[in-house]
Amino acid sequence: MSDITIAIASYSGYGHTAQIAAAVADGAHSVSGTQVHRVDVASLSDADWEVLDCADAIIFGSPTYMGTASGAFHAFAEATSKRWMTRAWSDKLAAGFTNSGSMSGDKMHTLQYFAVLAAQHGMLWVSLGLLPGWNTTTSGPEDDNRLGFYLGAGAQSFNDTAAVHDADLSTARHLGRRVAEQTRIHRDGLAARR
Repeated sequence: MSDITIAIASYSGYGHTAQIAAAVADGAHSVSGTQVHRVDVASLSDADWEVLDCADAIIFGSPTYMGTASGAFHAFAEATSKRWMTRAWSDKLAAGFTNSGSMSGDKMHTLQYFAVLAAQHGMLWVSLGLLPGWNTTTSGPEDDNRLGFYLGAGAQSFNDTAAVHDADLSTARHLGRRVAEQTRIHRDGLAARR
């Protein structure tokens, strides 16, 4: 069984999103035979582009600033147009995560932006796959998916601390694990068709 490769293409302005990216990587690493590469989209080298081009799956991540992904992520998305023209990322799996200081913070728009970017590339989107937590009187903020996102992992970090909520890190690990599992299934299915 050959390894699968997952690239995490993300940007972090103040360190919160970097912590979430690390948790996503930990989750992906928990699936046997998974290699994970983290790529900072604000400082891409030719080697980083090669990592993205060779990956079986790409997980997009950015803080949500003013209702959308960061400017650095938008610049990266525009720079992917050469890959779009050649369909270089077609049929790769994709997923996403984001963080903001507010409970909502319009994070859904950022996740939708990632999903549309993936769709334009012909990629296959992997959702979070968790029921929402913290939505009954017997649940609480320690639940995975405490913010109730389906499209990807949404996290909330207070602006005046470097800490990321433990439940959000756990949710990010779940996303990484799910993407790795689905990538393995997808690649094995493609191999079986040959």
